[in-house]
Amino acid sequence: MIDLQVDARGVATLALARPEKHNALSQALIDALKAAATEIAADDAVRVVVLTAQGRSFCAGGDLGWMRTQMAGDRAMRRAAAQSLAGMLGALNTLPKPLIGRVQGNAFGGGVGLACVCDVVIAADHAQFGLTETRLGLIPATIGPYVLARMGEAFARRVFMSGRVFDAAEAARLGVIAKAVPADQLDAAIASEVAPYLGCAPGAVAAAKALARSLGPVIDEKVVARSVDALVAQWDSAEAKEGISAFFDKRKPRWGTEL
Repeated sequence: MIDLQVDARGVATLALARPEKHNALSQALIDALKAAATEIAADDAVRVVVLTAQGRSFCAGGDLGWMRTQMAGDRAMRRAAAQSLAGMLGALNTLPKPLIGRVQGNAFGGGVGLACVCDVVIAADHAQFGLTETRLGLIPATIGPYVLARMGEAFARRVFMSGRVFDAAEAARLGVIAKAVPADQLDAAIASEVAPYLGCAPGAVAAAKALARSLGPVIDEKVVARSVDALVAQWDSAEAKEGISAFFDKRKPRWGTEL
């Protein structure tokens, strides 16, 4: 599900490794990412972390099979799933190491959320982005606090509800990514982001990151709980049932837009 490598400099590369599923977030992948974040946080040898993915896509969002399982389960099961997703995002967001996102392909839904918990993101210029949950009758809830913290409300409202796909240039204007580069320059751009940290005191970097996070928009247990409640409520809606069923039935949902 993931591939974690640490080089001699202390640069960890954490890669989503479900390329055949476009790195969609299944329960197993969510759990693996949370475990990896916990492991990295405790490893004093790790100086910098690069979050990336294998294959053509960075992350296609929530795995539809996983979502279907939640729909078939009870409210308690859906709440547990939402809490595990929120816990994974929180663990990455508060990682006491610089987290650099390397987005080599499309990022939708939870993929945008993963980008927004990174400290800086560089993307290939062909990558596309989108908060596509509303097409399925769902909402970008557990990723919401991180998306709003990254974009700000005004920018977020341009893309938070419409489900529209936007390109890397717009992602940069919205603040999701720092910049877009040609695919063949992506590794060099990431190396340039990594290099300065190797000359910094690791404890000072961790303290500076924690301070920046504490001075920014509040993402505490109460905020996370509200995002979980919002997702569970939407999963219970008739629209979510219709949207996910329509996707698997390969038909348009009753609201008539194309998935």
